[in-house]
Order: sequence, then C-alpha cells, then structure tokens
Amino acid sequence: MAAIDEVCTFLKEAGTYYLATSEGDQPRVRPFGTANIFEGKLYIQTGKVKEVAKQIAANPKFEICAFANGEWVRVAGKLVEDPRIEAQQAMLDAYPSLQKMYAAGDGNTVVYAIEDGEATFSSFTAAPRTVQF
Repeated sequence: MAAIDEVCTFLKEAGTYYLATSEGDQPRVRPFGTANIFEGKLYIQTGKVKEVAKQIAANPKFEICAFANGEWVRVAGKLVEDPRIEAQQAMLDAYPSLQKMYAAGDGNTVVYAIEDGEATFSSFTAAPRTVQF
C-alpha cells in the first residue's frame, strides 16, 4: 500500500483525529473527521469562517494525531488551500453528511491538500515507523 493510502485509511478508520495549528504562540487542537485522496494528494476540509481556517492561513504548518486499534499516527506537513470546486466536491462526495452544512463553491467550504507530508506510526509494542508522502 502506498504511504498516502495508508495514512488516509488510518485516519478514516480512526474516525476522529485531532488537528493542531497555532494562533500566535498558542497551540490550538480540535477534532476533525475528513480525509480524502484527490488527484494523488491527501485532503482535509473545514469552513472558511472557522478560526482554524484563519490559523492555517497565518501558518500552514500543522500536526494531526489519530488513534485506532492500539496504534497511533502523527502526521505533519503544510496545508495548502485548493480553491477548485472539483476538489471541494470530491470531499463532499466522500462525506455526504457534510452536504447539510457545505456546498462546493459556497464561499465557505475550504479544502486543503497536505504537502511535504510525513507520518509516524507508533504503538506501545513496536518501534515507530515513518513514511513520507
């Protein structure tokens, strides 16, 4: 399995992951649940009106942490906004429940591609393993 597919599958199996951003010198962490591969890149989604979108615009560096089945993954890199309606629609198609709050091209839906991604898989019973995507 390619590294990007492994990371996406893990995030989907976890269901909820935690996204860390920064606001000035203050870390901010909140639960997220979207992960989708579009045109060979891993994407996440949020609303432009949310504070997290403002934090990403000011500093695109992030870290995600997710836990599932006795293992966790930490994903780091840079979040790059993709303004294309096609990228937004692909995310909404992958998560139909979001379509109650978001629509492609609505001015609020924002999707981010992960660039320079690095994921470290860890557990209490095995050595950490790091992959790049």
